[in-house]
Amino acid sequence: MSVDNKTSTDIEVYLKEHENKDMLRFLTCGSVDDGKSTLIGRLLYDSKVIFEDQLAAAESESKKYGTTGEKIDMALLVDGLQSEREQGITIDVAYRFFATDKRKYIIADTPGHEQYTRNMVTGASTSDVAIILIDACKGILTQTRRHTYIVNLLGIRHIIVAVNKMDLVDFDESRFNEIETAYAQEVLDRLPTANNQGPTTYYIPMSALDGDNVVDKSNRTPWYKGKPLLELLDTIDLWSMEPRVRNTEHFRFPVQYVNRPNLDFRGFCGTIALGSVGVGDEITVLPSGKMTKVKSIINAGNITEANRNVMSKEAFAPMAVTITTEDEVDISRGDIIVHSRDLPRVSNALKAMVVWMDEKPMQPGQTFDIKYATSMMPGHFEHINYKVDVNTYERETVSELHLNDIASCKLVLSRPVAADRYIDNRQTGSFIIIDRITNNTVGAGMIVDVAARDGETITAGTREYTKAEKALNAYIREHFPEWRCRPC
Repeated sequence: MSVDNKTSTDIEVYLKEHENKDMLRFLTCGSVDDGKSTLIGRLLYDSKVIFEDQLAAAESESKKYGTTGEKIDMALLVDGLQSEREQGITIDVAYRFFATDKRKYIIADTPGHEQYTRNMVTGASTSDVAIILIDACKGILTQTRRHTYIVNLLGIRHIIVAVNKMDLVDFDESRFNEIETAYAQEVLDRLPTANNQGPTTYYIPMSALDGDNVVDKSNRTPWYKGKPLLELLDTIDLWSMEPRVRNTEHFRFPVQYVNRPNLDFRGFCGTIALGSVGVGDEITVLPSGKMTKVKSIINAGNITEANRNVMSKEAFAPMAVTITTEDEVDISRGDIIVHSRDLPRVSNALKAMVVWMDEKPMQPGQTFDIKYATSMMPGHFEHINYKVDVNTYERETVSELHLNDIASCKLVLSRPVAADRYIDNRQTGSFIIIDRITNNTVGAGMIVDVAARDGETITAGTREYTKAEKALNAYIREHFPEWRCRPC
């Protein structure tokens, strides 16, 4: 075998190995100077995924900006902005990729300053695991409570509490136990939980600067019987992250694009947000409530030059597919296709938890553009139910929301949508709020429940038909059975 062929084969084998690995997304969060960037830098360094030029640059920058004496400042491997290096803080969300023999990872390094909480929300919105760092010297701070609340609000079910800078307290076991107890009692026990199920929590004593209990277990903590951080990440059960996404009983398919290349084909493209679907399944299009069956499923990943029309019998989240239907049903971008046996509720009023991210306050009655799934529509907040004080987790009555405020609100949309609760599905249970003048994203919302306005009723994916419509439907089914009209 030639050198070129061998190299090509090695690359193909390497790519194939990584293609079949699970992907886990996690973020680091906590207060200022708790060591978030340093931890990620150490994780990348000890995992041997840092290139020589990156390491050389970090060594050079450490002499100019470093805060670790003669040692390499690991935070500089992550903090890339000039202002971040000068101030020694994280401002923007930094994403890094690395892989082990068991998994692939995407890390989000989020800022600790209160004014950048909105950036932390961005990083947490796509994460499966949260690593909350606590300085062993300082203990639990306001940002610890704030970030834990946001992590819980965004549905992250696994929290790793990394008690960092243990080297500064001589790896004192009693100090570690004190912080673990305080975090459990003062933070976790006061969190609002869904179905009385709080997040699964792990505690690790570590020194990110020196690498203790980051990749390898430290001999300076013989009293710690748990796993080091990387081993814990490698063994966390991914199937418990989003149980409903992998539940085949449910199905949510937001339509992103109607593919109409010629007169003989009409397909509906999108990414499956929840569950699975098979050929022949009876489906309902929401919010119209029209029913049909799946005729075919085209999986673009399987299409080859030899066969440009590969059909699949089944597809599941998070596959991107094209679905065709047996009947000519009006389906357009923004509609959601679901199983007819599992209909979400449809309404134009939603109860949601909102994180406000704009300097300009939000006042009830203002109109915004609401981006929900694949649709965009005007909407306004009818009223603010309460704001959450992240220091005490108490509810406060307010008339407007300011930057980084977290509040329960009632959102009224210009048209009905098929909505899920955020705890059931992230993709169809969340939305973003856009200023109609500046086009800036000013907030994010997590749907708590589907509400009803005064005088309205909530429908479960259906609508009330008039007597004339019902009579016409019966006439068509009796005299034109070949039209395959379904009862209304």
